[in-house]
Amino acid sequence: MSASPTEPPKIRIRGLKKAFGQHPVLNGVDLEIARGESLVVIGGSGSGKSVLLKCILGLLAPDEGSIQIDGQETVGLRGRELEDMRAHIGMLFQNSALFDSLAVWRNVAFVPLAQRLMSRKQARELALERLADVGLEAEVADLSPAELSGGMRKRVALARAIAVQPEILFFDEPTTGLDPIMGDLIDRLIRKCVTDLGATGLTITHDMDSARRVSDRVAMLYQGRIVWEGPMDRIEAEGNAIVEQFVSGSTEGPIQVNP
Repeated sequence: MSASPTEPPKIRIRGLKKAFGQHPVLNGVDLEIARGESLVVIGGSGSGKSVLLKCILGLLAPDEGSIQIDGQETVGLRGRELEDMRAHIGMLFQNSALFDSLAVWRNVAFVPLAQRLMSRKQARELALERLADVGLEAEVADLSPAELSGGMRKRVALARAIAVQPEILFFDEPTTGLDPIMGDLIDRLIRKCVTDLGATGLTITHDMDSARRVSDRVAMLYQGRIVWEGPMDRIEAEGNAIVEQFVSGSTEGPIQVNP
């Protein structure tokens, strides 16, 4: 999927660089995500995937480069402008990041409650709707996160991410720590939520099974740059040695493995 000639991509990244001390993590990332597209960024541990997400969210300031959302530059946003930009983004964190002191329904409705967008009664009704969207019964609403399994916690976190029907959804290693069956369920829910909302999805993962299930397109991040991007069904046919080694999980190839 690609943006039309008259419509800018939902997210456009150009020349993005970020280093920590003398260690460059992002070294000139160029990437575009079309409106309504589900893009998966793959790469090994420490390849910069999470740093890329944090730069887009404004949690980290890039050293160089441009990040545009709907054609508007977001690098350098502060205060209310940054909050307004984030209001259109839902985020599923790697470890779910639920608030243990809050009941499940209050976790799901955290943003509208915190911003006083609706009454407590309306927020609870919204939470029940979103829990149903991810296959959880109403009885779960009054439980604490500590009473939930890992898969249920992940689904609650997904319900929170879609609570206010965001235009953009970010997924940070969504299947980490889950068994294969629950991982498949979460991926199917992610795909359904992105499609139903008409949202633009960006997932970062090293799980190739997960990438296959949720992606319209895949991009590989290696040594701070995007070294390949294209449809998932072309990933093993392009003859890129770096991608082939990563997909196969081989220790032999251009990607150096430290013993």
